[in-house]
Amino acid sequence: MQKGFEASGLSVIFLGVVPTPAVALGVLKYQACLGIALTASHNPASDNGIKLFNHKGEKFSLSIEKSIEDLVDSIEADYQAEELPEPQHIDYGYYAEAFTGLLKESALSGMKIVLDCANGATFKTSPEMLKAYGADLVLLGVDPNGSNINEGVGSECPSSLSEAVLQAGADLGLAHDGDGDRLVVCDEKGAIVPGDVLLGIYALDALKYSALGSDTLVVTVQSNLGLDFAVKEAGGQVERVDVGDRNVAEKMRAIGSNLGGESSGHILFSDVCPTGDGLLAALQLLRIIQSENKPLSELSCGIELFPQETKNLKVVEKIPLEQLLGLQSALIEAEALLSVEGRILLRYSGTEPKLRILVEAKTSEMAKKVMQIVVTEACNGLRVL
Repeated sequence: MQKGFEASGLSVIFLGVVPTPAVALGVLKYQACLGIALTASHNPASDNGIKLFNHKGEKFSLSIEKSIEDLVDSIEADYQAEELPEPQHIDYGYYAEAFTGLLKESALSGMKIVLDCANGATFKTSPEMLKAYGADLVLLGVDPNGSNINEGVGSECPSSLSEAVLQAGADLGLAHDGDGDRLVVCDEKGAIVPGDVLLGIYALDALKYSALGSDTLVVTVQSNLGLDFAVKEAGGQVERVDVGDRNVAEKMRAIGSNLGGESSGHILFSDVCPTGDGLLAALQLLRIIQSENKPLSELSCGIELFPQETKNLKVVEKIPLEQLLGLQSALIEAEALLSVEGRILLRYSGTEPKLRILVEAKTSEMAKKVMQIVVTEACNGLRVL
């Protein structure tokens, strides 16, 4: 890849092993036209892929990525491996500088934190940053060997984080995924904090200080409705988009919001970084904990999530839902029962022959009742396996 760019007259800045958001910030730092991260993200090493960033450090749109893929597929070339000179590694101090001012010097002194780096790209950057603020760290997943990324550690395996927090008597636990753009958090009692609760904590803090752009938090359709109620009560509002951090970022830019994310832990603070960053999200959370002088378990109580019911129906054929008249009638009935205190989300899986159904309501009883109505009519209208 480096050889190809250089043969085309481009200069290449090699950052080495850094988190994906450091690549996005590197584009801005070095005024580059393109940023490339080779990463397995939150997946096994065998699923290594490529993430691309434009000159603003933003992910390309899906249409542009598709055109690039088509171009690559159309090229017939006989590639021969050539030995390249050892690349010049760049000091990634600019990455730490981007977060200057979020916390005061030695702000984390006396705080014990379990940090899981998923045997990935954050194995140096996150420990160094937290230690610089004085944190007492218990480290997990900081021994990458090139193939053990996300292997039983990191944001996809939070149980080990909980166990370590309880065993160490830590104040909280933080876990990244392999490329460092996600954050999963465990409170001092060993409980994993739901991603939507985390988003709510950020939004309520921003609203408290009139720092939430357009007074709006941007989330995906998968986020819990309880988040909407909590943000509205604090004087803000929630905008929803289709699943994908790319969609969240695009909506944020469109409406002038500076905070958004997915319940998976991919959280964007666009005032600081143009893409999701797990370390940035961690520092913002630690800032709030210190500002409020409350343990994480107490902060989490401010966001009450609605009970959920989920169901996946395996189907023979993905008939357009609007053609299922019985199901549409059932949805009208179910939505009338829920009124404004619940919601129904139906969508076909993009990769499997499944209809995914999500129901949220103020009570578990109501969620179960509505789910039964929807499932009954879905089964009547579809051939379900």
